[in-house]
Amino acid sequence: MSEALDIIYQDEYIVAVHKPAGLLVHRSDIDRHETRFAVQQLRDQIGKPVFPAHRLDKATSGLMLFALDSESCQRLMTQFAELQVDKTYWAIVRGWPAEQGVIDHPLTRIKDPYDKPRQKFEAQDALTGFKRLQTFSSPIAIDRYPEARYALVEAKPKTGRRHQIRRHLKHISHPIIGDVRYGKGNHNRLFREQLGIERMLLACTAMAFNHPSTGARVALECPVEASFQTAIEKLGLR
Repeated sequence: MSEALDIIYQDEYIVAVHKPAGLLVHRSDIDRHETRFAVQQLRDQIGKPVFPAHRLDKATSGLMLFALDSESCQRLMTQFAELQVDKTYWAIVRGWPAEQGVIDHPLTRIKDPYDKPRQKFEAQDALTGFKRLQTFSSPIAIDRYPEARYALVEAKPKTGRRHQIRRHLKHISHPIIGDVRYGKGNHNRLFREQLGIERMLLACTAMAFNHPSTGARVALECPVEASFQTAIEKLGLR
C-alpha cells in the first residue's frame, strides 16, 4: 500500500496535499509504465472522488490542489487560467543569479502525443519573477570554472506555461539542479554522486487562491520535502 499523502488543508469543497517528487498527478501516455497516481492515492486515502485543479510535474514536489466536486474544480481551474492564483516555488539552481528580477521570455507550447507531427505553435507571453534567497560555493572545478556555485531561488510565475519555471531558469543560464530535460548533466551528476540527490530540486511551497464556495482568499504554505531539505542542509544553506 502506498504511503498516505500529507494533507495541508481540507474542507468539504477542496483538499490540498504535499505531492512528493516522482509521483504523477494522473495517468499519462507519456509515462505508461507508472502505476501510482496522486488522484487515485488521495481518493483511496480520503474515500471521496477528487479532481485536480492544476498541473504539477512528476519531478516537482509541493502543494497540489484538488476539488471534491466538479463544480468547485471548474471554478478553481478558471482561476488558474485567468492568472488569479499566486504560486511560489523554491529551486536550487546552478550559478548565482541576480538578487531579483523578472524573466520576460515567450515560450512555445510543448508538444504532446496527440499533436500532429508538423503542427506548429506560436510563442506565448511568459513572465516569472524571481528572488535569490541564498548562495553556496564549493571548491570543485566544473565546466570552465574553478569552483561550483549554486543558489536557492524563490520563483513566482506570473503566467502558466508548461515547464515555465524550468525553461525560464534555463533561459537565464541558471538551470535547476536535477532537471534532466533542461538542466546540465555534469551538475546533476555531481549532486547524484557527491550528495546522493537524485531528484529535481523544484518545489511548490505556497499558493493563494479564492475559495470556490465562499470566495474568501485562501493562503496555504507547504514545507519542502525531506529530500529537498537534505539538499539544502548538505549545501550548508539555512
